[in-house]
Amino acid sequence: METIKPTRKLATILAADCVNFSKLMDSNEELALHNIKVCRGLIDPIIEEHGGRIFHTAGDSVVAEFSSVVDSVNAAIEFQKTLTDRNDNVAEESQMEFRIGIHLDDVIIEGDNIYGGGVNVAARLESLCEPGCILLSRTVHEKIVKRIEIAIDNLGNTKLKNIEGDFEIYQISPSLKDRTASAELNAQIVSPSDNGVAKATKDGNLKPRLMMLPFRNLNKSEDNDFLVDGIVDDIITELSMINSIEIMSRNMTFDYKDNPIDVKEAAEKYKLNYVITGSIRSAGNRVRISAELGDPISGESIWSERYDRTMDDVFEIQDEIVSKMANTVLNEIEVTSLSRAKRKPTNKMTSYEYLLQGKFHKRKLTKEDANIAVDMFTNAIESDPNNGRAYAERCCTWADGLGHNWFDESDDDLHKRIRTTLEEAYELTDHDWDCHRLLCNISLHLDLNYDKAEAHGKKAFELNSNNPMVLAPYGKLLILNGKYERGIELLQKAHELDPLSQQLVDDLVWGSYTLGDYDTCIEYSYKIRKIRPNTWLLKIASFGALKRLEERDEEISQFVEVHGKDELSVQLGRLNFNSQEIGEATKNYVLN
Repeated sequence: METIKPTRKLATILAADCVNFSKLMDSNEELALHNIKVCRGLIDPIIEEHGGRIFHTAGDSVVAEFSSVVDSVNAAIEFQKTLTDRNDNVAEESQMEFRIGIHLDDVIIEGDNIYGGGVNVAARLESLCEPGCILLSRTVHEKIVKRIEIAIDNLGNTKLKNIEGDFEIYQISPSLKDRTASAELNAQIVSPSDNGVAKATKDGNLKPRLMMLPFRNLNKSEDNDFLVDGIVDDIITELSMINSIEIMSRNMTFDYKDNPIDVKEAAEKYKLNYVITGSIRSAGNRVRISAELGDPISGESIWSERYDRTMDDVFEIQDEIVSKMANTVLNEIEVTSLSRAKRKPTNKMTSYEYLLQGKFHKRKLTKEDANIAVDMFTNAIESDPNNGRAYAERCCTWADGLGHNWFDESDDDLHKRIRTTLEEAYELTDHDWDCHRLLCNISLHLDLNYDKAEAHGKKAFELNSNNPMVLAPYGKLLILNGKYERGIELLQKAHELDPLSQQLVDDLVWGSYTLGDYDTCIEYSYKIRKIRPNTWLLKIASFGALKRLEERDEEISQFVEVHGKDELSVQLGRLNFNSQEIGEATKNYVLN
């Protein structure tokens, strides 16, 4: 019998596997077998149509060889898109998701079988991949980055089981949408070849708009989430201080943390010019941060960098990331004018880590987490008494607990502590926009001192004119002080940068009503998923002001049915316009 001599060649290996197949078999064996056969009936022809050869299969897994790297990735994209289409049209128990890993390397061919590192690495990548996605090695990414019209996220370096060395990995998250950009959208997006000079878009916006996607936590440990999220949060904050660009809010970024995002769809929906992706891995006192600035339409990487430093260098890493990205997008930006050194919370990482953990718990808005957050901010202050941001964040946490009995102190005692502590923060960081933002809110809601609140709001705006948390309270203050048009303009800008916030829609309802733009007030009210009593009352008053009395009375009936008749008078008494004339007119619009 003739012995077949093994041969070597360069090949692209695609490894795919069904997620949780064993669990599906345990749940309903016959249904799982039926569905895997249906999926294989969809998958195998796609691989073959793109020039692939399946040389290993175990029912729920497929390993295929391609001579073309581009064909292998295109096959994987169509593969995932087809399965996603199927999942959208079958019952939940029949849905199946696959992971895919792709690697280009030298392999050994022996008859119909293929062996070697290329196969092993592809299999390891597949095991690390997120369901519905595609994980690529660096060698694959280099060959396809300018030939595939889809966004590719740089996930940084990782270790592969039983394989020596670090591997740089990239992820594709295919979508259902057409991957060819329309001519209209292309006309709105700033091309990387424009030498960083922004072009005017159709809506007149001259500033390139960025969105930062959640950084991937390569440690795969929830205990490390506070560090990953905190660093991303701070980079968003730093970028928002550059007046020459706009960046979407942190709410938008973290909304996508647990949900896959189609970058092109997001670019079209939010008029994005650039996206920022990255990953973070920490080990002991060392941290590795990878970041990439990309074109959301072509998927091309405009700039990428990796930083391997000690935790003490985190601020320098952030500064360098912001500087390089800003200079790539707009090389005329004077990054040095931002005076970052004065705005940093602290130069001591122990205090910084306490600060990040405090912010992590503060955002959960529960009694237990609020108390943990206060303890963390207190630890941050004890570690570094000059950490002004920790004072401010502790005040904000106390303010969140007012009226909820989250803390042992009474609300009156909390008011005193908030004012005293904020003054300390102000003395430490007069230049800190966040402290001015908080002082603005305290002056507005606790002291009812609108002039003082406007002064703090103006200072915060001067330091950070692209942050929704600054734009919203300052816009409201301007409206309360009779500067209606400018106030509405700032509220609209805040809503553009944070379109998921109901509070901003509520603010726009109130602002439009105060301005006397009742039609717009009603229009905004219909954008709210669950309308709050005070906002509902403004909608009712707007119908009254427009003499649309049947609609007004119908809304009143629905309001009373939900909240009771007494609540109508309660909400009328709580409305604040800083104008007796508007207040009296509102009562008349509702009651007469």
